[in-house]
Amino acid sequence: MEPAVSLAVCALLFLLWIRVKGLEFVIIHQRWVFVCLFLLPLSLIFDIYYYVREWKEQGSKTFMCTGRPGWLTVSLRVGKYKKTHKNIMINLMDILEVDTKKQIVRVEPLVTMGQVTALLNSIGWTLPVLPELDDLTVGGLIMGTGIESSSHKYGLFQHICTAYELVLADGSFVRCTPSENSDLFYAVPWSCGTLGFLVAAEIRIIPAKKYVKLRFEPVRGLEAICDKFALEAQRPENDFVEGLLYSLEEAVIMTGSMTDKAEPSKLNSIGNYYKPWFFKHVENYLKTNQEGLEYIPLRHYYHRHTRSIFWELQDIIPFGNNPVFRYFFGWMVPPKISLLKLTQGETLRKLYEQHHVVQDMLVPMKCLQQALHTFQNDIHVYPIWLCPFILPSQPGLVHPKGDETELYIDIGAYGEPRVKHFEARSCMRQLEKFVRSVHGFQMLYADCYMNREEFWEMFDGSLYHKLRKQLGCEDAFPEVYDKICKAARH
Repeated sequence: MEPAVSLAVCALLFLLWIRVKGLEFVIIHQRWVFVCLFLLPLSLIFDIYYYVREWKEQGSKTFMCTGRPGWLTVSLRVGKYKKTHKNIMINLMDILEVDTKKQIVRVEPLVTMGQVTALLNSIGWTLPVLPELDDLTVGGLIMGTGIESSSHKYGLFQHICTAYELVLADGSFVRCTPSENSDLFYAVPWSCGTLGFLVAAEIRIIPAKKYVKLRFEPVRGLEAICDKFALEAQRPENDFVEGLLYSLEEAVIMTGSMTDKAEPSKLNSIGNYYKPWFFKHVENYLKTNQEGLEYIPLRHYYHRHTRSIFWELQDIIPFGNNPVFRYFFGWMVPPKISLLKLTQGETLRKLYEQHHVVQDMLVPMKCLQQALHTFQNDIHVYPIWLCPFILPSQPGLVHPKGDETELYIDIGAYGEPRVKHFEARSCMRQLEKFVRSVHGFQMLYADCYMNREEFWEMFDGSLYHKLRKQLGCEDAFPEVYDKICKAARH
């Protein structure tokens, strides 16, 4: 009976503590209790059973969307349209073919980046752009977008795709490439499933090597950071370029190249569950003000931010990087983002919306210094992720202002804003206004506060609207703005 009495006493003390501190305080600042006791084990079970398939037949005279529950997506935003639209189940989650002669992999839309790296790396191949988190799907990266530290050479995820296969509003099947149904091919990326249902995609692959030879260089002074970053992004010998900004004046810039040989003394298997979180490991180079060189196994490098969900997990499990926790429980980390969403409830969602920022803004490299000042003034979140990419001049929703390929940068801000009197809507609208003014773009997985006119000022809707009419999408699928923006959903 003694263990039962002890548990009862602990439960009573815990409830009293909640009563004293207040439920909102505990939900925001002590969420680790629920995550550690329930979500980590549940995430493990979820991984085991995720591939069980289920097909359902539904019918109604409303807009259509995929039947995948909103909480399953990696985006922290919960799409309310799932409750009002006709849900079409498309449980296609297999890698269909790897053609090493044509250097193409053909996959279904629910294939994840974790699946892709596990298979391709094992046979000596990889994707030119392989976005970070394990659970990101091919469909999400095409219908939304995706980026990685190799994007300064290859562009966004859409730019390594060579063909899409879709089912259109009338039920017909179509294949599109840059030379076949090219308008549709260029309009699909960023359309968020509002032109048709993606059922397969063909993606370029390139030969892989065993390791990434990664150099760490701490840089101080905003002007020096921007100059160094732009320089490294244009060096052809760099396979990977990434920066972590720890304050407006302090950053670590990382450049890497693939190699088959490694110096044993400098080998770092950073993906092992007991290893320090990558962003904390990188910060040590800044604190010691020393440059570094490490050899990281390729798959470990690709998923270097996965275990800590970049740095989001430190706000959920504050002691998650503690060596004791890593050694005993690190093998269960991270909790599924989808399960975090499923269990957060409406109250917590609203609290996070007002006290938390998850945004990726894409701006021209020439505007980096101005952009970082704006991020500092409007939200003041650190660390900030910096990832350069080339943006080709192609038709579609997203392209440079001129007729030539331009170097852009993804500025990723994830965490609790430190700016005084932060108010989500007004602060984010101010940031969105700046991004529009420099011909930048906001990733559509995040909360978007623009009105319709502002949205179509940011994105080029000419080809998109033309195809919506041609393909009969206006009566079958919602417009992307209505699916994404908060102004349309409230």
